[in-house]
Amino acid sequence: MCCCARDRQERAIARHEVREIEQRHTVDGPRQDVTLDEEDDVVIIYNRVPKTASTSFTNIAYDLCAKNKYHVLHINTTKNNPVMSLQDQVRFVKNVTSWREMKPGFYHGHVSYLDFAKFGVKKKPIYINVIRDPIERLVSYYYFLRFGDDYRPGLRRRKQGDKKTFDECVAAGGSDCAPEKLWLQIPFFCGHSSECWNVGSRWALEQAKYNLINEYFLVGVTEELEDFIMLLEAALPRFFRGATELYRTGKKSHLRKTTEKKLPTKETIAKLQQSEIWKMENEFYEFALEQFQFVRAHAVREKDGELYILAQNFFYEKIYPKSN
Repeated sequence: MCCCARDRQERAIARHEVREIEQRHTVDGPRQDVTLDEEDDVVIIYNRVPKTASTSFTNIAYDLCAKNKYHVLHINTTKNNPVMSLQDQVRFVKNVTSWREMKPGFYHGHVSYLDFAKFGVKKKPIYINVIRDPIERLVSYYYFLRFGDDYRPGLRRRKQGDKKTFDECVAAGGSDCAPEKLWLQIPFFCGHSSECWNVGSRWALEQAKYNLINEYFLVGVTEELEDFIMLLEAALPRFFRGATELYRTGKKSHLRKTTEKKLPTKETIAKLQQSEIWKMENEFYEFALEQFQFVRAHAVREKDGELYILAQNFFYEKIYPKSN
């Protein structure tokens, strides 16, 4: 089946699934009569960066959605383009904020950050994300394009048949392993501005940092994914109740592993680290890691090598006027 036919089939299936869900929600009355509790009027957006363990994490959301009573929706953009057209931005914001049948909802997809406040939205969604050491992410993506993974082993990949190792690619100055290919996590957090996608932009780096601190509820790192899940379960149990145990014991904890991946040599790593692009992407990664570890340090305690979530550590007193 060609790509166009497969896309049309996937869209038709998706429309059918949406109609089924909307019909289930409207059996007992018209949609305008639906009143959501404050706890249910919540949307989480996970604008997942490729090759950061996003499939492993997303599958936890899928496994928990029926039990915890929320919806999971994949944002499937044409050719995985992370930048939406202006008209699609409007459609997406309208869908997410007014689609009551899909609330509470967990949206995930390879889409760069979108500022909902710019569209006059009063209640913004909760953004979360995970990032990874930039060189490790690029190496994983390089081999993924050639050999795929154990999630869909039979699927033909774009660079299938190319046996050149990552080390050989860097030594030859290949385009698939060029420093410019590192520029991804910064623009994903920076957003839909033109400057975000200008490779090596200092403004984009600073905007990505600003958004991470001010617009994201929590950003974890691939290397400490279990701790990220534990914090989400403690802070957002409506969605993530049971997530930590599922990650530790479930078969899907490390579902997607890139096949035939070979670790780069120290010489290859050193060569990439000479580029200004790596320095900026690594600065952003270190910034995110420091922030995540700061949040974790104030939320958990370690005992006998295990992390434990802290109980509520504040209370109210001196409440006036006194009731009779």
